[in-house]
Amino acid sequence: MENGDLAWVLASAALVMFMTPGLAFFYGGMDRSRNVLNMLMMNFWCLLVMPLLWVIIGFTLAQSGDGGINNWIGNLDAVFLNDIGIADDNGGAIATIAFLGMFATITPALISGAVADRMKFSAWAIFAPVWMLLVFVPVFRWVYAGWLGDRGSIDFAGGTAIHVNAGIAALAAVMVLGKRKGWPQEGHPPHSMPLVMIGTGILWFGWFGFNAGSALGANGQAAQAFMNTFLAAAAAGLSWCIVEKIRDGHFTNLGAASGIVAGLVAITPAAGYVSGMGPIAIGLIAGVICCFAVGLKSKLGYDDALDVVGVHFVGGLVGSVLIGFFASPDFFGGDFGEGLFYGGNAELLFEQILANVVAIIYSFVVTFGIMYLLKVTIGVRVDEETETTGLDLAEHSENAYHESAA
Repeated sequence: MENGDLAWVLASAALVMFMTPGLAFFYGGMDRSRNVLNMLMMNFWCLLVMPLLWVIIGFTLAQSGDGGINNWIGNLDAVFLNDIGIADDNGGAIATIAFLGMFATITPALISGAVADRMKFSAWAIFAPVWMLLVFVPVFRWVYAGWLGDRGSIDFAGGTAIHVNAGIAALAAVMVLGKRKGWPQEGHPPHSMPLVMIGTGILWFGWFGFNAGSALGANGQAAQAFMNTFLAAAAAGLSWCIVEKIRDGHFTNLGAASGIVAGLVAITPAAGYVSGMGPIAIGLIAGVICCFAVGLKSKLGYDDALDVVGVHFVGGLVGSVLIGFFASPDFFGGDFGEGLFYGGNAELLFEQILANVVAIIYSFVVTFGIMYLLKVTIGVRVDEETETTGLDLAEHSENAYHESAA
């Protein structure tokens, strides 16, 4: 790896790491004040545990080996980062492992927003690393170094492997966990919109590393992914706000923030494969669809506290499927299939749908199983008194604010 590429990958890794605290602020602001520290700790727990687990066993299972059984899961050649150093590639391998480790860190953290207000922290402490190994690692393998990628599906920075994967896992988790006390009759508005907006800004900032860094070099594709990330987020935030204004009569900060994140999610799988008006179209479509999708939880009866399913699952699915329409290989000189709008046939679209269907089924089933085993052993839900008085004091012996909790 050349020095310039190495510098960009290292900087991108730092940007992606910064996204997990940004996510904590984003979710923490949306949560109730008596549970905000619990939400922050759920995210910071991922920062404490996932990097260690990634270098010990996660990376080798996700990336090592090829062919045969390794189309499904990696081997143990790189366990404990065995024989990986800087001699042969100027530190490129170490930088790449660090970069990918930041993805392994934030992906389980995404699920925390769905289970807010009611999950035992002890259960979360076990669930997050187990989920990373049993769900994130295999799906990541299949998409980037295994059979789904070999078939022809593409995922530039993690639409299928990260957002669809975590989003459908969030649905499985809340189905086992159950609804919050009083939901949906009682409203659960964000306790701090300033925290939500700060978190949104940090996420948008970090997402430039998330997407443009996935080029693994300081090159033209990274520049295009950077621009696409900027445009799609803006377009989705705008379209979400317009829908809100037409439907509800108001532009809201929460709508703008949610739309921005939906656009970032949707462009993630396509960031290095689309150009021109493609990212704007993807953002506009994602903003509208995700805005309506978050309202389905009340109609369908699943209590996704902070809209992980509506934003991450739906947004990731929209962006991944739209690759089948907007992929522009001639522009990049890539070897992936053309989108339908660029003269391609339906082959790429089919592979995108297939990859997501596989990820959805596998992630949902295994996540449901993990949560159910935790439920029947240590329990996954706090008692009613704790849910009423707040998880911060009961689970962490701390309060975020000195005044009485709301």
